[in-house]
Amino acid sequence: MTDLTETSAVLQRIRETVAARVLGQEEVIDQILAAFIARGHVLLEGVPGTAKTLMVRVLAAALDVRFGRVQFTPDLMPSDVAGVSVYQESSRAFEFRPGPIFTDLLLADEINRAPAKTQSALLEAMQERQVTVDGVTHSLGDIFSVFATQNPVEYEGTYPLPEAQLDRFLVNVRVNYPARSAELAMLANYSDGFDAERAETFMPAPVVTREEVLQLRSFAENVNVTPEVREYITDIVRATREDASLTLGASPRAAVALFRISRAAALVAGRDFATPDDVKQHSLPVLRHRVLLAPELQVEGRSTDDVINAVLARVPAPK
Repeated sequence: MTDLTETSAVLQRIRETVAARVLGQEEVIDQILAAFIARGHVLLEGVPGTAKTLMVRVLAAALDVRFGRVQFTPDLMPSDVAGVSVYQESSRAFEFRPGPIFTDLLLADEINRAPAKTQSALLEAMQERQVTVDGVTHSLGDIFSVFATQNPVEYEGTYPLPEAQLDRFLVNVRVNYPARSAELAMLANYSDGFDAERAETFMPAPVVTREEVLQLRSFAENVNVTPEVREYITDIVRATREDASLTLGASPRAAVALFRISRAAALVAGRDFATPDDVKQHSLPVLRHRVLLAPELQVEGRSTDDVINAVLARVPAPK
């Protein structure tokens, strides 16, 4: 990849590859692809059966990166994720055995089912892309990203993610039910042999190489964000701190996250410059998990999305 035209063509092939297997979720696919290109971690929220796991598996195959999955459960220990040092009698020394976190794209399935101690094992990995076990630090590589899922309607036996960990996710993406036409197309696919339980029926050939993935991330970091768009990002984030509907507004890290995802979204859209629309379209997934709604509004049935949309409506966008 040497120019914007070639980069856009590659990204379009990735999008089409995933969208051909996960129907009716085009907006979600764009959001998670932009987040991955922005070197971010993704929290996917949706009821069971909305193809969250399938989406991540297909994306990893299209990107030609190593894929790992951990099913989070109440009895999962930090060593089950990060790895453990085992004493070897033959060498009379401890040998580190890496856990499933040593991959490129880690699917942390139902992350809120694990207790806080196990959830915290991901903090260092998500922030610094490294794991420390028994005082020894192990690198996870430049491509490493976490895609976590959680069920937004079933709370029995779950452990809510603390704010510090939520803040490590670049975006919180809501996966809703697809349109009727998409569900009909799914059934047609199954009639033709597609089966989400049999990888051989849906796993695609790689669209890019690992080296090209790193190139895509490098290109995203060079997307132009004008001073006016940077001011717009800052004004949105600061407005959340002044809103009486929120007991906690977005932090400066949220502004950086919105800046990063806006650059990557512009590249996914085929541009080398970010626009106010890029910022506005990604404000919900970037901010919804970084603010806290006032208790009285929760009782009234309001949501953080309602407040953020109100903020976007009153903060003027640059022309």
